[in-house]
Amino acid sequence: MSGIMAPCRMEDWITRRRPYFAMSGKLKHTAWWRVPGVVAGFALFLAILPGLVPADSSDGDALFWRIDREGDVAGYLLGTVHSEDPRVLEYREEFLDMLTACDTFAMEMVPDLPTMRRLMDAMRQPAGADLREQLGAERFDRVVEALSGYGVTGPNARQLKPWAVMMILSMPPPKSGLFMDFSLSLRASGAGLDVVGLETLQEQLSFLDDLELPAQIEMLDQAVAEVDRVDETHTRLVDIYLVGSLDRLQAESDAEMSVLSPKTREYFQAEGIDRRNARMLKNALPLLDEGCAFIAVGALHLPGEAGLVNGFQSEGFGLVPMPSPFPAAVSEVRP
Repeated sequence: MSGIMAPCRMEDWITRRRPYFAMSGKLKHTAWWRVPGVVAGFALFLAILPGLVPADSSDGDALFWRIDREGDVAGYLLGTVHSEDPRVLEYREEFLDMLTACDTFAMEMVPDLPTMRRLMDAMRQPAGADLREQLGAERFDRVVEALSGYGVTGPNARQLKPWAVMMILSMPPPKSGLFMDFSLSLRASGAGLDVVGLETLQEQLSFLDDLELPAQIEMLDQAVAEVDRVDETHTRLVDIYLVGSLDRLQAESDAEMSVLSPKTREYFQAEGIDRRNARMLKNALPLLDEGCAFIAVGALHLPGEAGLVNGFQSEGFGLVPMPSPFPAAVSEVRP
């Protein structure tokens, strides 16, 4: 199947496709809880913003890889961008053939409804805590203004942790709710692949919850300052992604992170990148033993000494760069 999948509500996708989105009941709607955007913002933040691993050679400058073992295809590794841009939802037929020929589709975290409900709970302040008191009235008012385009009111904002607000603001307000990772998982599920996560929600959230409050507020301040540019920034990110260069994505991410303190950057390097890469590699290896595994994670988990490309090679696999999955791939990005 090729072409752009028609936009619709996440609930519609969930009720149409089985097996891993099977659930009971409907997702409760609230004014501020827009699940697709928040979950995708979380994924984008984890995979793109803390991209501090140095890209070290042009040999590793590819987004899509075939994983070989002793001359046979063991699976594929794809670096994704967490976007609902139509350009990253349309794939070449050859790419889709490789996806659907596998037995398992592995993504960072499976966005089923129980997980999303737990994420919503985790984003809220503990009893007795209040975002307005943590930020002060003036800073909090700026946050509320920034959140107005996302349907988050002042009273609801007071219930959120600083990292949760930063996470929401890291993506443009959602339109279709059909993001690249989600789109691929639906295609995989529809083709009969098992869809699994390489991390649990708790594993992903732990390094955010453990981040000191001043660092959370530092990142929130940056997100608020850049909210008027979030659409432009995201479009440029997708433009760079479609060039197919990890080096270019890395440089863009480094520029975004350069405004944060060295201590915060070092924390994200150790906890948000290195530790997560090691965990995802460990959990991916058994999948490659069981059959063909298609592994799709944020693109900036691939490069560098601690990246997944090097990790699979260190485990004895051969990695072969593959052509772009997209008919809309470009050779250069406008200045």
